[in-house]
Amino acid sequence: MSNLMFFVTCPKGVEYLLVDELQGFGLDLVRQAPAGAWVEGTLESGYRACLWSRLANRVILHLADVDATSGDSLYDGVHDMDWADHISVTGSFKVAFSGQNEAIRNTQYGAQRVKDAIVDRLRNARGDRPSVDSKSPDVVVSARLHRGRLAIGIDLSGESLHKRGYRTEQGVAPLKENLASALLLRAGWPEIASDGGHFVDPMCGSGTLLIEAAMMALDLAPGRQRPGYGFERWLGHEPETWLALRQEAERRAFEGRQKASLKVAGFDQDSKVIATAWRNIQRAGLEGVVHVECRTVQEFHLDGEWGGRGLVLTNPPYGERLSERRELAGLYGALGEVVKTHLNGWRLAVFTGAPEYCKSIGLRSYKQYRLFNGKLPAQLLLFEVDAANAMTPRDPAKAGELLPRIANEERAQMLANRLKKNLKTIGQWAKKQNIECYRLYDADMPEFALAIDVYDGRVHVQEYAPPKSVDARAAQERLAEALAVIPEALQIDPAELVCKHRQRQAGTSQYEKQAASGEFFTVHEHGCAFRVNLRDYLDTGLFLDHRPVRYWIQQNAAGKRFLNLFCYTGAATVHAAAGGATRSLSLDMSKTYVNWARDNLKLNGQSLTRHQVEAVDCLKWLAEKPTADQRFDLIFMDPPTFSNSARMNNVLDIQRDHSTLIRQAMARLVGDGLLIFSNNFRRFKLDAEVAEAFEVEEVSRSTIDRDFQRNERIHRCWHIRHRA
Repeated sequence: MSNLMFFVTCPKGVEYLLVDELQGFGLDLVRQAPAGAWVEGTLESGYRACLWSRLANRVILHLADVDATSGDSLYDGVHDMDWADHISVTGSFKVAFSGQNEAIRNTQYGAQRVKDAIVDRLRNARGDRPSVDSKSPDVVVSARLHRGRLAIGIDLSGESLHKRGYRTEQGVAPLKENLASALLLRAGWPEIASDGGHFVDPMCGSGTLLIEAAMMALDLAPGRQRPGYGFERWLGHEPETWLALRQEAERRAFEGRQKASLKVAGFDQDSKVIATAWRNIQRAGLEGVVHVECRTVQEFHLDGEWGGRGLVLTNPPYGERLSERRELAGLYGALGEVVKTHLNGWRLAVFTGAPEYCKSIGLRSYKQYRLFNGKLPAQLLLFEVDAANAMTPRDPAKAGELLPRIANEERAQMLANRLKKNLKTIGQWAKKQNIECYRLYDADMPEFALAIDVYDGRVHVQEYAPPKSVDARAAQERLAEALAVIPEALQIDPAELVCKHRQRQAGTSQYEKQAASGEFFTVHEHGCAFRVNLRDYLDTGLFLDHRPVRYWIQQNAAGKRFLNLFCYTGAATVHAAAGGATRSLSLDMSKTYVNWARDNLKLNGQSLTRHQVEAVDCLKWLAEKPTADQRFDLIFMDPPTFSNSARMNNVLDIQRDHSTLIRQAMARLVGDGLLIFSNNFRRFKLDAEVAEAFEVEEVSRSTIDRDFQRNERIHRCWHIRHRA
């Protein structure tokens, strides 16, 4: 069977787990995407993903990409496809359309043009044509619009794959089944279960975690009890291949059920949700394996012999109001007491939207994962239940307090209102563009000279150094007001806010650690992943204003040799590699940033042999005569404004030195290549001699995304080519 392309979707934050799972089904990764992955494999492996994926929402068989810069070009591209291979003229279909651009401003219009193109293509001489059925179609056509391209495919899933068939009713705020599986995988449940461990959820609700844990341990296919799939009436369906996979799943289920030693138990104080949990357990066919009872956390105990190891995974209440959240510390404290009393030697995993209360558990967390419960940002925290990990619990009376003090309520409220307004405009724009990291506020109000950036739910605040004319105490007072209102205005935990003081750096201070938290986490940008750290360095690891430049590089790097000078953490190189650069060389003086860049490349599955990163003084390297292998098709150079590091041979002043740097970089550029030169010096002027020697085009305006349009001189950027 020939290889096919699939796009598999999943909850946000689960992408890396999904890729590992799909590779286990025989699918090869093509590229990762926000909330999904592009993979390649046989139709059998696509079917296997539908039946066995514990993490996916949908498996879409990709058919084509068509131009969608206008409604007519979209129609023409879809009409040119051979739909007779997929939909019967006497059958039915519906179009699931997502995305928009300047030409296609709403999904209803986009879906209508796709539908018209398919119908017109299939209409025969007698006028027969397939019908549109929004409730029970034979085939669901997936149409996903991004910028000017429309990805067309067949949704093989039918209903979302998180719907296993056992949960027809649910308790309050249920976890989706695939998110529950992701939590189990992150908590290490497969390894614990294979070693003979057991599973407990002391706040189990309708039992989703319990059922998913049992199904995982017993090797039960999550799609085994689903009533149907989207491919069953698709014309390309292979019934014999599907039947063989179903038979294999039944055999594995029979063998897995022989693991009679597994114990899974759940408790909840609400008798109604316990009754729901029992019915879900029965529908899943797990009576005798999963046991639930009505008990409070304080009444927790285990009957019978459970052994000395296992996993406790629970999803406690989050508390929607501040008054409710302050009462949660007692609940989290009680959870900590019962696991320390009854489950010493076990692992505890807590999935919560209020992670600050986990300190009340009284154990040190050794691992934290950032995920989402629906649209709510949440964390999974892991603990080893052992006296050696005990810590002094937080005082419940102090939980949820805002430490900074507000001196001027009216002034602070003005900032809060501005942040809420920006969140509705810039935040919604970023969400539609799948942008996780963006600038929300940039000294919009003169009273609050701050830059506020959002990094996938965390907030990074930089205070601009006030002029000497501003009283230091007054500036400190306003900063305290800002730190008091930001968490509430942006609906974040105060612990997710990091504040730094921004001023001109000298020498190596821009490379020096500001702290030693080691709190790295992963964010995504146009299908690429990056490690960032908000606390330990002056900069976070990702210059947000250069997002459009990096994306341009990704779109134009195919088949090119790429050079990244003053590469920082290598973000532009990651984009070039993702875009198909044949090889790259990235140079920076800082060993810290060089190692960071290598980590970013490895995070994205890129070869460090093809994409090399070296710690060198770029000024010295550029001054040397280029060797035969130092010729590049595309060069990105974004030097600092000023640097006098002790490790450099010379002092760099970008206004004084840029002409020399550009000429030296152009000596390494092939005849038809391109140098992208950028810097963030506000008073920068390009040397006239550069414009005389080379073809120079300033592209600054096109490299400023919406979140930086209030400050269009955040950087300037030029495309520079050799003259013909």
